[in-house]
Amino acid sequence: MIHYQADPDLAGVYLIEPDCYGDARGYFAETYRAADFAATVSPRPWVQENESSSVRGVLRGLHLQRGEASQAKLVRCVVGEIIDLIVDLRRDSATYGQWRSYHLSETNHRQLYIPREFAHGFLVLSEQAKFLYKVDNGYAPSSELCIRYDDPQLAIPWESWGIAPEELILSDKDLRGISIADYTASLS
Repeated sequence: MIHYQADPDLAGVYLIEPDCYGDARGYFAETYRAADFAATVSPRPWVQENESSSVRGVLRGLHLQRGEASQAKLVRCVVGEIIDLIVDLRRDSATYGQWRSYHLSETNHRQLYIPREFAHGFLVLSEQAKFLYKVDNGYAPSSELCIRYDDPQLAIPWESWGIAPEELILSDKDLRGISIADYTASLS
């Protein structure tokens, strides 16, 4: 059985936890059932699945695609552990600009459903992590942007997860991200 828990603060966000059955051989978990997912979370079909591998201290994000290219995501960590972080950037949302973090790991088997118009990123806590995510829209480089991971308006305490700021490993793209204020101004 798969359990869907709606985030009490961010409408449309779901933490998804499968029952996991283990014995001496390992474990089995049903992680996705299209009909249940469509009835509970979203009827949109997935069009692409991606996988990334990262080492401790890698921070990927905070990424989003704008407009018609916006993507909903279903994410999970299948090796290692991460902190997954989302920022609500839905124009008319009462929680615009607010962020939440979720611990996802190979041992808790949790998945996170992230609606369209959320910035998304994750921080790798283990020595290595493999991260899988399904998206409901293809990659559109011209619509992609990155919100600064260290934007003072967000005040995300990345170091609170045990990785010092000087240990963070970021791409050049992520280092060039824009502020929430600049993103908000671009919506006008």
